[in-house]
Amino acid sequence: MSAVLFGSISVLADTSELQRRAFNEAFADCGLDWEWSQDGYIAMLGSNGGARRIEDYAQSRGQNVDAAAVHKVKSEIFQRLLADSAVTPRAGVTATIAEAKKNHHKVGFVTTTSPANIDALLSALTPEISAETFDLIVDHESVSEAKPSAAVYEFALKELGERPDSVVAIEDNVGGVAAAVQAGIPCIAFPNENTSRAGEAEFTAAIQIVESLDPETVLGLATS
Repeated sequence: MSAVLFGSISVLADTSELQRRAFNEAFADCGLDWEWSQDGYIAMLGSNGGARRIEDYAQSRGQNVDAAAVHKVKSEIFQRLLADSAVTPRAGVTATIAEAKKNHHKVGFVTTTSPANIDALLSALTPEISAETFDLIVDHESVSEAKPSAAVYEFALKELGERPDSVVAIEDNVGGVAAAVQAGIPCIAFPNENTSRAGEAEFTAAIQIVESLDPETVLGLATS
């Protein structure tokens, strides 16, 4: 048996602009006069982890900010936005999952976001995609290092009992692709609305760059 590993929230549903909106609303709620434009936000997406982005941005402005506290507010806002928004699975995602299950492949959701964010996303996507869809869900409580560290994928391989060459990962950002590749897993880049604007040159480590998922192609990589 092999496995298909979905690597982040915006691989399943494109929430990239909801994320940016949540950051900006959190800044206002926390009394910060920050406003992340789309272009500015895209430039930050080379690093993984919202708290890290907040901390780096504060340092660039010479400000001392409790990044963890601001990020907590952002996450709460993001979860509310998800509940109030009509998010849908991205192109080819449900078909790829269905074909994987039909052919007895394992399906994993391998991210380093919080369990609360995962719950909010899957609640918004139910019944098309739910927690029961996955053989394994990995979150930031599973490992001590966030992507681009390979730790999250190494953990997933161990839990699933799979070799790197029998698995394919699908990621929407550069850090996620780097994490999969460092774990020896072939990775398809599936950029979201914002990371797609970074250009193909950012995803050279990926085996393919796609705008939608083709089940035959994905499963072919998982069994090659």
